[in-house]
Amino acid sequence: MTFTDSTFYPETSPGYLVRLIHQMNVAAVDRTLAADGLSATQWTTLVSLYFGHADTCVGLARKLGHDKGAMTRLIDQMEAKGWVSRQRDDADRRLIRLSLTPAGAATAIAAKRKVIDCWNGFLADWSDAQIAEMIAVLQRLRTTMEEKMAEDSDPCAA
Repeated sequence: MTFTDSTFYPETSPGYLVRLIHQMNVAAVDRTLAADGLSATQWTTLVSLYFGHADTCVGLARKLGHDKGAMTRLIDQMEAKGWVSRQRDDADRRLIRLSLTPAGAATAIAAKRKVIDCWNGFLADWSDAQIAEMIAVLQRLRTTMEEKMAEDSDPCAA
């Protein structure tokens, strides 16, 4: 299928649908983790540190699509809660490396279980094959977009 003026509208736009799903996910995770004093943004940051996706404020901001200043403030809050620690890099004293504390790792794992339950609830009526297909399609879309973003000055050019 190629999009045209007559077939491209919000309910068929991949970008709109992904954004809407993301917004609903953030709202659901915020509600799920509220009693633990944890927001969806804090959780995604903890998980990113846990899985080694980044280990600096700049790296996390880039990975999670946040403003660098907002990420620094978020890390300040998480450090105050005892979830994250900062250490100067031995090789480059200008860099400050972030790591999870034992309490941060425990918080990430406990929250992960709640988020898993949340997604299992959303997908309760889906078959294993449907879930696997959705994940495969989203991973393929991510790969395609990463490749286009890396190779083209205008990744949206036809």
